[in-house]
Amino acid sequence: MDPVRNPYAPGAGQRPPELAGRDRELQQFEVVLERVARGRPERSMVITGLRGVGKTVLLNTFKSMAIQRLWGTGKIEARPDQSIRRPVAAALHMAIRELAPRHRAPERIEEFLGVLKAFAMRDPAAAKGTSHWSPGIEVPASRGRADSGDLEIDLTELFVDASAVATDLGVGIALFIDEMQDVQAADVSALCAACHELSQSGGPLIVVGAGLPHLPSVLSASKSYSERLFRYARIDKLDREAADLALILPAREEEVEFTQEALDALYDAADGYPYFVQAYGKVAWDLAPRTPITLDDVKVSTPEAEEELAVGFFGSRYERATPAERDYMHAMAEIGDEPVPTAEVAEALGRKPSSLSPARDSLIKKGLIYSAERGLIAFTVPHFGRFLRAQPV
Repeated sequence: MDPVRNPYAPGAGQRPPELAGRDRELQQFEVVLERVARGRPERSMVITGLRGVGKTVLLNTFKSMAIQRLWGTGKIEARPDQSIRRPVAAALHMAIRELAPRHRAPERIEEFLGVLKAFAMRDPAAAKGTSHWSPGIEVPASRGRADSGDLEIDLTELFVDASAVATDLGVGIALFIDEMQDVQAADVSALCAACHELSQSGGPLIVVGAGLPHLPSVLSASKSYSERLFRYARIDKLDREAADLALILPAREEEVEFTQEALDALYDAADGYPYFVQAYGKVAWDLAPRTPITLDDVKVSTPEAEEELAVGFFGSRYERATPAERDYMHAMAEIGDEPVPTAEVAEALGRKPSSLSPARDSLIKKGLIYSAERGLIAFTVPHFGRFLRAQPV
């Protein structure tokens, strides 16, 4: 088998050759785009799921769909130690740059860019003397609009002004936020308030976020109305039919087939998780001598695929944890793969629950575990418990 022709693509946010099993979410977003384009009220959208289920891939696909409709688009990746003020400013600058060549009133674009520049320059986290911002905006910063220093006020005004530019062209603007659970609490509140204002005014700007399963609770802790503010889509592992299609269709393009036994073994190994489907499929292709790829080929390739996952997918995350955090995760893994009670973890370690709060909170901040619901925690990475049980304590 020619490795150069290998169609499978296990990578962070890398689109697989066949985006199987996500038709429902794609249709939902198509409806959102169409409703906004027609001036109908529509909620922003939030995608949640574990690591490796394809949230970033879906977010990028949504972005492509918006671009095809001539929308202005911008994307950021949230970081827990960074305000969203400047990343959002840069993303909206990109969105307006996409719209500007089609706008018949250059002064309207310049007016908005002045507001955008003022918004970005009011970053309170910037050190004194470094408040200048140079994104290539030549117009002077405006005064009295989106520059109060209060992010909730400023973001709302910025979104309203950006949506007005899009309205001139009869299109919309979509702001995509990956790792949305990492947006700082005060910024989440501001973001929800700005989206709330847009939902009431009907402005054609939507926010599309992607994050871990606890993202809805992060949003709801910020603003009580967030449950009604966003359209939520929880994505999970693929069913058997979709997982098979993700393997079969790309291979068929290269005139390669799988035996049914090989597909059975690959599904058992990958458990339907899109990243694992690509990872196991890639190694099976590389090690198979010829088409069709058989059960024996899968048996030979599975240990190598698992070794690659142990180093790259699981190991890289495990290495980020401190010894105390690793003890905590090992205790979780020994209890089981489902969400486990924090009290049971403390009991397994022979510690008081309160004494383990720093380790638990740090693991949540690092994105290794999440609070499934009050008193329960779970791994953000599928099969992480199985990986930990194979590691020395």
